[in-house]
Amino acid sequence: MNPFDQLSLKELVNEVSNGSLLGIPADYSGVPMHFTKALIKKGVKDLRLYCLPLTTIQGDMLIGSGCVSEIEAAAVTLGEFGLAPQFSHAIEHNDLVIKDSTCPALHAQLQATEKSVPFMPLRGVIGSDIQKHRKDWQVIQNPMNSSGVKDEPILLLPAVQLDVFVFHAACADRNGNIQIGRRRELATLAHASKKVFVTVEKIVNDDFFENELTAATCLPALYIDGISVIKNGAWPCALPGVYPADNEEIKKYSIAAKTKQGFDEYMKYSLSQSSQGYNK
Repeated sequence: MNPFDQLSLKELVNEVSNGSLLGIPADYSGVPMHFTKALIKKGVKDLRLYCLPLTTIQGDMLIGSGCVSEIEAAAVTLGEFGLAPQFSHAIEHNDLVIKDSTCPALHAQLQATEKSVPFMPLRGVIGSDIQKHRKDWQVIQNPMNSSGVKDEPILLLPAVQLDVFVFHAACADRNGNIQIGRRRELATLAHASKKVFVTVEKIVNDDFFENELTAATCLPALYIDGISVIKNGAWPCALPGVYPADNEEIKKYSIAAKTKQGFDEYMKYSLSQSSQGYNK
């Protein structure tokens, strides 16, 4: 018997309710694409996406499927395949609230929650157009000023706690510890989330904490609320160290998603091909 909750994909998807603040990993950090398609099938609405620091096909699919009302990110892009077409369409038609941010700011707000403090100070964004349009950010004079400079502004960013964070990883051990390698931003997202769920390629009969090398690169089970085994769960995105991105598939999506008809046809076929585990 596993000392952790092993969930079906359907059970995992049911943990995400309408209006949830959902953590989104970057395309190089274990994107849970199979879970994302199941979430779209469920018909979830009004999600608020918090991306660390960006999103690609995952976010674009969710937006195009009408699942998202707000997004906070440093970028939404398909990388070498161009703009994220459904995101661009939503912005152009005022269908989406966007909270423009930067990589350091997105990390800092989650780190504030990690440390149980109400805000995190930051300097680099002061005076930018991004800062001017973020009414939830506040500039004050540095209260710890010891430099002798009279005018020393500092930007305060509010702590952000996510409702749910879901990501895909190569493996979990028998105790529910998750191997994340060098992707420490996954730990930041997990530490700042009320609930964390992981889809994995496999569960191995091992204890990552028995080895110094694997202990240093894993997320402890105490942060994990449930695990679902989904083979190729990041496809068509890459799972670093396991399989590369399917660039042909992402290119196919980038072309189809330029029109509403093309997007709908692509998603209809894609969702019909991704029913693994959903009805279990």
